[in-house]
Amino acid sequence: MLTMQQLLTSLGPGLLTPHIEPLLARLRLLLDAKNVPIEAFEKRIRIQRLTARAYEPQHFLPVVTAVLQRKRLIIDHYNRYRDETIRREISPQRLNYYQENWYVDAWCHLRNDVRRFALDSFRAVLSTDESAKEVPEDELQGALDSGYGIFSGSTVVWAEISFSSERARWVSQEVWHPSQSGWFAESGRYHLRVPYSDVRELLMNILKHIPDVKIISPLSLERLFADRLQAAVADLGRGSSGEPLK
Repeated sequence: MLTMQQLLTSLGPGLLTPHIEPLLARLRLLLDAKNVPIEAFEKRIRIQRLTARAYEPQHFLPVVTAVLQRKRLIIDHYNRYRDETIRREISPQRLNYYQENWYVDAWCHLRNDVRRFALDSFRAVLSTDESAKEVPEDELQGALDSGYGIFSGSTVVWAEISFSSERARWVSQEVWHPSQSGWFAESGRYHLRVPYSDVRELLMNILKHIPDVKIISPLSLERLFADRLQAAVADLGRGSSGEPLK
């Protein structure tokens, strides 16, 4: 209930306030049922949303309305990789709340394909009365859910990652992907096998475990991992002034 309260509060004030406030009031009543004031919960139990990216609150209501009423949207979508904004017509299929951020899974009529858009990348949202194109659930899952993390792709590659025996005490208890498999080698190292279609999020999570991690396969991931390490070492060697460190 505390998590639900935090999630509802995070939607922010504005158009959703009339809908959220009755829910928050009911949650406060439930939390207060054991004669423990809500202030005690808020003070003594902390739920931190450290990786959440800010989005425009006024965009949430037209998006969720279009998802539920099966209508198309016109969006101005900002692509951070290319640093450009493109207007698109989309048929939203579902909303995802992943690692403290909202994403819209949709059919993109500009690209004629399934895409996943971060709500914080919307610069403008325009509602329409045109019916959304329906995408079968199995097609959505194949295009968006088979890879690793939030990144989509229908072509899946399997990675095998090895962690030191010390790091294994943590990683062996973690879920990196619903289809993962893991085992301990005789050396005590923990091996994790996960699928991915886009390497970006997987590589970020692997790099967090340096120096207690190795890439076993595929070779392309191992080379990319080595390139990132070498680039980091080279940048560190130049120092903050850009001059080589002695």
